[in-house]
Amino acid sequence: MATLVLSSAGSALGSALLPSGLSFLGMSASGAALGGAIGSIAGSMADARLFGTASNVEGPRLADLHVMASSEGAPVPKLYGRARIGGQVIWATDYVERARRRSAGGGKGSGSSSTVTEYRYSVSFALALCDGQVTRIGRVWADGKPLSLANLTWRLHRGGDDQMPDPLIEALMGEAPAYRGTAYIVFEDLNVAPFGNRIPQLSFEVFRTLDTVEQLVRAMTVIPGAGEFAYDTEPRREILTEVSSRQINSHLASGVADFTAAMDDLDASLPNVEAALLVVSWFGDDLRCASCTIRPKVETRHKNTWPENWSVAGLSRLVATEVSRIDGRPSYGGTPSDASVRRALADMKARGLATVFYPFVMMDIPADASLPDPSGEGEQGAHPWRGRIAPAGEAAADVAAFFGSTAPGPAEWSYRRMVLHYAQLCADAGGVDAFIIGSELRGLTQARDGDGNYPAVAALKMLAADVRAIVGPHTKISYAADWSEYRGHDRGEGRFAFHLDPLWADANIDFIGIDMYAPLTDWRDGDAHLDAQEWGSIYDLDYLRSRIAGGEDYDWYYASEEDRAAQIRTPITDGAHGKPWLWRAKDLKNWWSNAHYDRPDGTEADVPTEWVPQSKPIWFTELGCPAI
Repeated sequence: MATLVLSSAGSALGSALLPSGLSFLGMSASGAALGGAIGSIAGSMADARLFGTASNVEGPRLADLHVMASSEGAPVPKLYGRARIGGQVIWATDYVERARRRSAGGGKGSGSSSTVTEYRYSVSFALALCDGQVTRIGRVWADGKPLSLANLTWRLHRGGDDQMPDPLIEALMGEAPAYRGTAYIVFEDLNVAPFGNRIPQLSFEVFRTLDTVEQLVRAMTVIPGAGEFAYDTEPRREILTEVSSRQINSHLASGVADFTAAMDDLDASLPNVEAALLVVSWFGDDLRCASCTIRPKVETRHKNTWPENWSVAGLSRLVATEVSRIDGRPSYGGTPSDASVRRALADMKARGLATVFYPFVMMDIPADASLPDPSGEGEQGAHPWRGRIAPAGEAAADVAAFFGSTAPGPAEWSYRRMVLHYAQLCADAGGVDAFIIGSELRGLTQARDGDGNYPAVAALKMLAADVRAIVGPHTKISYAADWSEYRGHDRGEGRFAFHLDPLWADANIDFIGIDMYAPLTDWRDGDAHLDAQEWGSIYDLDYLRSRIAGGEDYDWYYASEEDRAAQIRTPITDGAHGKPWLWRAKDLKNWWSNAHYDRPDGTEADVPTEWVPQSKPIWFTELGCPAI
């Protein structure tokens, strides 16, 4: 009412008092028009104050509810390996419109209000990806930008010959095709508002295995073994300031922890894997075993993590030792936190995997450490192989110092402290299927005392018994020997000792563990080398098969580095004894099948060792071959 009254009054007053050709804010207007506008504004304010006003506002709304069309007659791609491909819409619903109303009040004391109606659209659809059965999809992009699938409802049909119709399509259509032989993905009720109320242009990283190798893999070693939260199944953050933080162990668009994503990929890529071996590392600081401490370490003491702090063996971050640094950066990831290791074991068990626990020693010796080598010649190299840990003095005393006391206390950072800590952790976590008490400690196991005994082998037997008492009778236990160590100690000049046989024959050892990295071939650049002259191609499968139980470390060996450079090959023979398998690192079958006789002076002993032929299985706790 006030709006009408004051508008009319303002028009009359403006006509009487103001000139007819008036310029206001750069625009021409008559006095009547200007007066009416001023009166209308004043009246509106009065109306709002006296009576209040209400209005309805509608947001953008689609006029056409039909989906985008696919391309008629488009070819179906074939995929091998990994590729980024788009998809063709093969089924879709109409857009579903949902209205949302909200109030938008006026300013304080204005008395006005309005109702805003907003429209949200979603759609369900299926995209055909490629012909044949795929392994999995990786990353996804929408309109060229990464798209997280974490909060979306979607299903991948891999394209098998026996795949069934999608349940949503079948529910809406009554009868639905299964699209057998075609890999396709279904999105259910996808909110398209972020994409301008349309189905975005989607592309997918699709994986398809090339052959049957992936189907043959039965076990997997899980590394890196270091990284404070690398094995955590829950995302962790580092608090940087009061208002900022960063992800520590979640670097994918899906938002899940890196370990979870890796294990999901394992499930998809290697569907027949039955067992996983979890490597967890502590750090040694000296190749001289009597001086070497073995302890958990952190990347830095100055880190605040949320929602959980790092802790290993009762040690907190503030008092833990830091790993060495290279160019200002940690040379290793820190030891995985105990809590994260427990969660990783639980995740592996939930996936139906047999769990094998593998305590691991990494040598954290920086380049400027200037430590004398155990041999007494030169200095220790930077970050060396743990197989070079060895006595620098009397073997029995040095080995005893390295392994530590029978019941290590919290102040003792010895090898036994590490192994027994993880045996107890595994027991507390509900047990594991197998436990490794050590690996590749060749410099220790081949060390002899004054009486010719091997004290480290005796120490490993004692450790196996102590671990057995913790993990119980159902957990398999072993030592993972280096491929050059498992069969025995070649002392030169025909002298040989099956030095690990007392361990392999021990009642607490259930299998022969070998980290198998024996050389497969001797292929070299060019075509003038011997393997090329004999076989012609490194891709010849018969050639590769022939080197599994043949070639270097089976038929022949290089007596020196000079011989290796010149490819002068010395045949492996055994003279009158007739047991060439004794000297062959790759002849596992004969080593396993025969009784073992030591040759302390080059002559066979009359009595065999404790090893019973074929008594225990061989496990490759690691498997590979030199590539360079």
